[in-house]
Amino acid sequence: MKCPFCGHNDDRVLDTRVQKDGSIKRRRECLECKARFTTVETLMLNYPMIVKKDGRREPFSREKIFKGLQAACQKRPVSLTQLEAVVERISAWIINRGENEVPSRLIGRKVMAELKQVDDVAYIRFASVYRTFKDVQEFVETLEEEEWIESMDINSPQLPLTYFNALKES
Repeated sequence: MKCPFCGHNDDRVLDTRVQKDGSIKRRRECLECKARFTTVETLMLNYPMIVKKDGRREPFSREKIFKGLQAACQKRPVSLTQLEAVVERISAWIINRGENEVPSRLIGRKVMAELKQVDDVAYIRFASVYRTFKDVQEFVETLEEEEWIESMDINSPQLPLTYFNALKES
């Protein structure tokens, strides 16, 4: 680390503290001029590009996810801490996929799954904006279908007969 006062390259670390946001704050002393200064280290993650419905690509934005969650949870009993935890889980999920590009529809589905666990009304609000529906009936049918699919035991070796009946009807 270069001293901001004299430009000397050697220093010693006097104190190291991990901050709440995950960054590392270090108090340093220059070995040449004895001046003290503080540095902050943050981890830089390379998020994948997000592929939109129209084919455009844009960088992943934690802020965009957070704003969407805030809008869905407006006037609902959901704390900022809960929303930040959801954003953190979604961000970790995206990083752990290990892909260079992620379709926006997958992120939307992940956000809906997370919201469903936090607040049902917020989930419905987000789903109604995220998915485009022709009318209320299509909206209700889609929500019921998703709930039915989620209730199925996907680990079971056999699918129930109602699954095939539902496929025939659609």
